[in-house]
Amino acid sequence: MLKKKHLSSIANHVIQKCSQEIETPVEKLEEDFKAQWNPEKGHYSRKFVEFCSSKALTYMCQNIEEKISDGSFSRFSFDMMLAWQMPRAADEESHLESVAKESEDGKRPLKVAAENEDVSLFYSDIMPLLVNNDPSIGEDSFVWLGSLFPLIADFVNASFTFETLTAPTGHQMFFPAYDKFLKEIHMCVNNLQKQALPKGAEFADDEFILCVDGTALTQRVVRHIGGTSWPGRLTLTNYALYFEASGKLTYEDALKIDLAKNTEHSVKTAATGPWGAPLFDKAIVYESPELSEGILLEFPELTSSTRRDFWLALVKEILLLHQFLSKYEMEYPTQTWEIHSRTILGILRLLAAREMLRISPPAPTKFLIFALYDEIPKGDYVLEQLADSIKKVDTKHSLSASSILRNINMPHSIVMSEEVKASDMSDEGKVVTAKDEVLEDIVNQAREEAKEVEIAKATTDKLKEEGIAESAQVLMELLSPAGKLLPWFQEVISWERPSVTFTVIASTVIICYKEWIGKAVAAFLLWALTKAIQGRRQKNTVKRNEIVVCTASDKSTMESIISAQYGLISLHEIMQAANVTLLKCRSLFEYRSPRHSNTMMMAMSGIAIFIALIPFKLIIISAVCYFFITQSKLGRYFENKQGNRRQREWWDSIPVVPVRIVDKVPNHPT
Repeated sequence: MLKKKHLSSIANHVIQKCSQEIETPVEKLEEDFKAQWNPEKGHYSRKFVEFCSSKALTYMCQNIEEKISDGSFSRFSFDMMLAWQMPRAADEESHLESVAKESEDGKRPLKVAAENEDVSLFYSDIMPLLVNNDPSIGEDSFVWLGSLFPLIADFVNASFTFETLTAPTGHQMFFPAYDKFLKEIHMCVNNLQKQALPKGAEFADDEFILCVDGTALTQRVVRHIGGTSWPGRLTLTNYALYFEASGKLTYEDALKIDLAKNTEHSVKTAATGPWGAPLFDKAIVYESPELSEGILLEFPELTSSTRRDFWLALVKEILLLHQFLSKYEMEYPTQTWEIHSRTILGILRLLAAREMLRISPPAPTKFLIFALYDEIPKGDYVLEQLADSIKKVDTKHSLSASSILRNINMPHSIVMSEEVKASDMSDEGKVVTAKDEVLEDIVNQAREEAKEVEIAKATTDKLKEEGIAESAQVLMELLSPAGKLLPWFQEVISWERPSVTFTVIASTVIICYKEWIGKAVAAFLLWALTKAIQGRRQKNTVKRNEIVVCTASDKSTMESIISAQYGLISLHEIMQAANVTLLKCRSLFEYRSPRHSNTMMMAMSGIAIFIALIPFKLIIISAVCYFFITQSKLGRYFENKQGNRRQREWWDSIPVVPVRIVDKVPNHPT
C-alpha cells in the first residue's frame, strides 16, 4: 500500500492500521475526509489522522476489553497519539535532526520539574517499568485522545490527569507507563466485579460498587459511636456509602449513607483519639440534618492520612455528582447516566493510578471531575458549561462514557437498551468528539488560574507549618505598627461593645451630614496609592526579601492537653489566618505580585476619584446601610455567592511575603 508523502512514518502506519481495522481503503478514507474538510482551518495532516483514528476507535470499542487485555489497543492508541503529535513528514524530519544533535552532544537526561524532584526519587526502582527508549507523548496528544476515548481520561480534567501520571517521568508519557495504566484500569474493573454486595443492601439497577475497604486484604476501617469503636467493611457506590460492622463470623447488616439525597449533607475531615481527644487526624465525618450526630469513620495508618484523603475525595465526588445533577436538571435519562459514567470512569482511573504509583500515591482530585472543579478557580464555570455540552451532544454514540462503561463489561448497566445498541450501529461511520471549544477555553483558563493559586498557596505552607508560639510571635510583629487600633476596631465591628458601636454609628452619621470626611478619605487612599507606587519604584521586594521575627523565649509552660487542645487549635487557626492576611496585604504594597498590585492600585485610583467627585455624604450613608443590611437575615438571603467566590479566588492567588524565624535579635532592625 502506497504511503502518503506528506505524512510522517508513524502517521502512515496509524492510517494503514485504521484502514485495516475498519476494512476500508486509505483512498476511500481520504476521499470521505476531503468531503468534510474545511481548508480554512488548515492542519490537513493532523485532521486526517483525527478522522481515521475516530473511525477506528468506534469499531474497536465493540471488543475493547479483549483488546486491552492482549495489549493491542494500548499499542494502537499510543501510536495514534504519536501520529497526532507528529503528523507531517516535515515534523518528523525536524524531530530526527534534533535527536541526532542530542546524540552528538551526549544522551539527554530526563528533565523533571523542580517541584517534582522529591517525588521522582520515589520512582528510582520502578522507572524502567515506566520509561523506555521509544518516542514519548506530550500533554496535548493525551488530551486529544481523551476527548475521543474517555476511558484513558476525561477531557475536562485530562491535563490534570496527565500531569499527575507523568510527574516522575518529566511530564512525558512512555508506552510502558501508558500500557500499565490501561491494564490497571482493566484489573480494577475485574476486581470490582468480584466484590460482594453489602449485606442486606438492595442496589438500584444503575448502582455500581466503586471502592471497597476494610476487608481481610486491606487495612481496617473503624466507625466510632460515642466511646465505642466498631471495625468493619466500607463500600462506596455511585449512590451511597455502606458500612458493615464486623460480627463474630460474618458482617452485620449494612448501614446505608444515602449520598444522592437532595439535602444539606456534607463530609469533612475529623480527628479521633482516646477520651474524645482529637489526636489522630485520620477520619471523616458525614453530617446531615436528618442525623442527630455525625457518622464518624476512621482510616487508621501509621504515618500519613493518605487513605483518609482518598476516601474523603471519593465521597465528596459522589456528593457533588448528585448536587450537579440536582442543579442542572438533565432532560433525558441517558444524559444523567452519561454523567454517572464519566464519574465512574474517573474513579476507575484513580484506582488504577494508585495501583500503578503505590510508592507515592497521586492526589485523588486530579482524576475526579467534581471534586477537582469544586476546588480550583472558575470551577463553577467549567461545570456549568459541562452541563450545557452534555445536553447538546448525543450521549448514545459508541465513544461516549456510558458506552465505554458497558463495553468494559461493568455489570447490570442500564445502557444495554435496544435504543443504544441501534445507535452504536448507526454511528460507526461518524467522527465523534466530546470536546467543546467553549468548554475547552474555560478549562484552559481554569487550569492556568489553578496553577497561579497553587503557587501563591505554596508561599503560605511554610507559615502554616509553624507552631503556636511562632505564630504568636509573627502576629505580634505584624501587628506592632497598628498598636491598639486593630483590637478596638474588631470589637466595634463584632458588636462586642454595643454602646461603643452605637456611638461610632451616630458619629459617622453626624460626620456625613457635615461632609467633613470625603476629601480626607480620598487623600488617605491617594497616600496609600503613593506608598504602593513607591514600593514598586524602590523594588522593596528585592531590598527586603523577608520579615525577620525573633522567637527567643525565657520560659515554657505546660498545660493539660485534653482540656485545652480545642481552644489552642482555634487560636492557632486565627493566628495563621491573621498572619496570612497581613502578609498578603504587605505583598500587594511591596509589588510582589504585579498583576494583583496593579489591580489594587487601579481600584484604589478609581475609588479615590469616585469619592472625590461624588458627595461623600451619600456614599457614607449608603455604605453604612449596606454594611448593616448584609449582617441581617435579609442580606444573607440575597447574598451573591458567585461574586463572593470570585473575590475569594482572587485573594487566594496572592502570594505572601516570606517569613524567616531567628533565635537572636538581629543587629540591624528591618
